[in-house]
Amino acid sequence: MLLKPATDVRLRAYAPYSRFKVGAAIRATSGAIHVGCNVENVAYPEGTCAEAGAIAAMIAAGDTAIAEILVIADSPAPVPPCGGCRQKIAEFAAPDVKVTLCTTDGAQKTMTVAELLPGVFTAAHMAKA
Repeated sequence: MLLKPATDVRLRAYAPYSRFKVGAAIRATSGAIHVGCNVENVAYPEGTCAEAGAIAAMIAAGDTAIAEILVIADSPAPVPPCGGCRQKIAEFAAPDVKVTLCTTDGAQKTMTVAELLPGVFTAAHMAKA
């Protein structure tokens, strides 16, 4: 369900510097699908990741919870989200939510959010004892 939208949006990524296009698709708990692609900037830290774009699209559409996410890139092995995106995913997904990592050649790896980001920082860490 998520592979085609992620694959399609990946082709629209703006990656003139790295040439590493990434696509992400989220199925929100509402059932709606939201997509994002990486958008680079000549000032590298100013770019955005595909996962962050998909999450922003989800929030902009009025959804607030991830039911499933898929990420695809043309890489030799299934591409994992960067550390920042792992934290962003964990903000909107329960620990048991499925994360599928894909290559354009068809390789896939599926794990949970908890497996993707063990030891996640949560709001509970900011609670006063």
